Amino acid sequence: MPHVRHGLNRRPSGRRARQHAEIDPAVLNRGVQAMVAVQVRPLSRDVIDAFKASAAKMPEVLSVFVLSGGDDFLLHVGVPDLDALHAFLLDRLSKRREVTGFRSSVIFQQVGNPAPSRLAPSS
Repeated sequence: MPHVRHGLNRRPSGRRARQHAEIDPAVLNRGVQAMVAVQVRPLSRDVIDAFKASAAKMPEVLSVFVLSGGDDFLLHVGVPDLDALHAFLLDRLSKRREVTGFRSSVIFQQVGNPAPSRLAPSS
């Protein structure tokens, strides 16, 4: 992957629809990425909103997903190395009162769809 790759999607009318930039995580000193599933308690709107806002501000966190099911959140994190991931888990997540558990999975490779197509409506 190049250091920076960007594209411009145009609508049939010629108007710009969206710009997208893809940056090599290693350039940002995020050579290790992981997905971290987090469980919080008590489950309330206040706890969910507060954790979501707090996690989004953590410098290691690239994306925050609020989930249904056994896990309440999925955090996409990017850090320099495995020691930094370990520190994030122990020093950031495990010290939060509302966090009752978490699991991490290191990302070895990522493949994305740079131009997803519109799906047909459900019938």
